[in-house]
Amino acid sequence: MGVESSWATVRSGRSTAAFDPVLESNPVRISCRVPGFDADALLGARRALRLDPFVQFALVAAREALADAGLDRETWDGARVGVVLGNGDGGPTTVEAQHRVLLSAGAGKVSPLLLPMQLPNMLAGQTAIEFGAAGPNLVVSTACASGTTAVGVARDLLLLDRCDVVLTGGSEALITPLAMAGFAQMGALSRREDDPAAASRPFDADRDGFVAGEGAGILVLERPADARARGARVRARVAGYGASADAHHMTSPHPTGAGIESAVRDALRDADAGPGDVRHVNAHGTSTPLNDLAEATMLKRVLTGDPLVTSTKGVTGHLLGAAGAVEAVFTVLSVEQSIVPPTANLTHPDPRIDIKVASTQTSLPVDLALSNSCGFGGQNAVLAVAAA
Repeated sequence: MGVESSWATVRSGRSTAAFDPVLESNPVRISCRVPGFDADALLGARRALRLDPFVQFALVAAREALADAGLDRETWDGARVGVVLGNGDGGPTTVEAQHRVLLSAGAGKVSPLLLPMQLPNMLAGQTAIEFGAAGPNLVVSTACASGTTAVGVARDLLLLDRCDVVLTGGSEALITPLAMAGFAQMGALSRREDDPAAASRPFDADRDGFVAGEGAGILVLERPADARARGARVRARVAGYGASADAHHMTSPHPTGAGIESAVRDALRDADAGPGDVRHVNAHGTSTPLNDLAEATMLKRVLTGDPLVTSTKGVTGHLLGAAGAVEAVFTVLSVEQSIVPPTANLTHPDPRIDIKVASTQTSLPVDLALSNSCGFGGQNAVLAVAAA
């Protein structure tokens, strides 16, 4: 938990995948859980009891982000503080638990908190309550692109002068027996149970699916002039945003990467940058056969500067609706610290993939980086992150 320990683990290239007792009866029994998360200790037992894990994760991450930014709800104008967060599926932990109650004890025993705990919009609503953010408040859902889409929308609110500060990012807690059974039946998950730590292997010839992860990533966005005026530490700048749809298939990416290409080009145009300016790409890189090949083919075709590519999902697993948010944080840190983390488990690079993929931590000045995200339904989102 926390930026420092997460970043250190990502830079080490050590996968966090392990057997998951919650999935003991599932076709695939491995996942990447948030380690040692004690909601009672972190949020208080009474508060935690009324929150699904996807909201718990976000509140803890948002506290860290606000402290890092030097902002305090007691001193800001809450009406000018917005919340835009991404999420894929709301609170399935709560839904599945209450469905068991329905089947075993009847409808009269179902909790009245079922809906307030599981609705996706409560991610932003509870964040606003926690921090007194009374400005625009919404959750965006573009499947596994949700966190990236949220950051793009948050930036738009600042550019339109709707807010002075926006809490943005994403959160997901989708590792439940039902949801993971669905992914397994689709053939999306890695079956490498004999060696869980080697299961998530983006761009590797032996990849066979993703490992599901969970968690939250929250960023604080402000206009540069406002941040400078209050003497804030500025880690990096969201210089551009692009979004698109494949309009191709409900789960498979466009085979040539045409949709994500459009989002990349729009993000670069928005950042007033060219395809030769990108030094680093934090790729969507799910470790699935189709996605990695399509994305790599697109990157080779579009970016002329031979950027160093990594997928941090080799370490974290695929955080689904939160993936883009957490990867945006890692991209910011790459830009700020001139470090590109490795792609875990890249032992036999796919010979069809002709891009430069980092297999070890690399020191590299990064003036401009891209963070790519794609989701079911063919939804794509890309952030261009520049040095402050």
